[in-house]
Amino acid sequence: MRWYYRFCQWGCRLIFLLFFRGRAYHAYRVPREGGVLLACNHQSFLDPVIAAYALPRECHFMGRDTLFENPWFAKLIESLNCYPIKRGAADTRAIKESLRRLKGGAALVAFPEGTRTTDGRLGTLLPGVILIARKARVPIVPTYIAGAYQAFPRSAKLPRRKPISVAYGQPISADALSSMSDEQCMAAVRDELLRLEARYAPLVADS
Repeated sequence: MRWYYRFCQWGCRLIFLLFFRGRAYHAYRVPREGGVLLACNHQSFLDPVIAAYALPRECHFMGRDTLFENPWFAKLIESLNCYPIKRGAADTRAIKESLRRLKGGAALVAFPEGTRTTDGRLGTLLPGVILIARKARVPIVPTYIAGAYQAFPRSAKLPRRKPISVAYGQPISADALSSMSDEQCMAAVRDELLRLEARYAPLVADS
């Protein structure tokens, strides 16, 4: 891990622990090396940081192309392994870049819902980013973020001091993915995310 990434990660970890009472569960389920796709639910702008702050390895991220319009901000997020994707379109360039990074051993954080939730619940999963993992022959770790919707919903301009947690689910191996149909792959990821939601969302709600 680069010292620069580690420094930023520790800063984020401190903020999440002190301001959001951040908790991470089962981080050991994410392989420490080799390509892996973290398939996350999407609750807020904070999600990429939440998904990665507890992991002992660098993560890579797909960000919507509008985030790169400001050259200063673009330089910052690119330095933290983020690259652009055109939302709502078949962005072949972003798909090729995702495959390149996964095959090169990167941990890629992706949001199969495609956009932030409007009510805090898990929405419909789109097949694109999940099926990338099948093509790259890497495992998927379903990753559930709880509390970020309450802390920073779409309607808010600034985050609020609410508890946030992230839970890493049971990995789905590359061999298992190769034996599934596209529909079965999507169902397996969704089922694990729903299991994590049932387990960890109430803990945040009761805090």
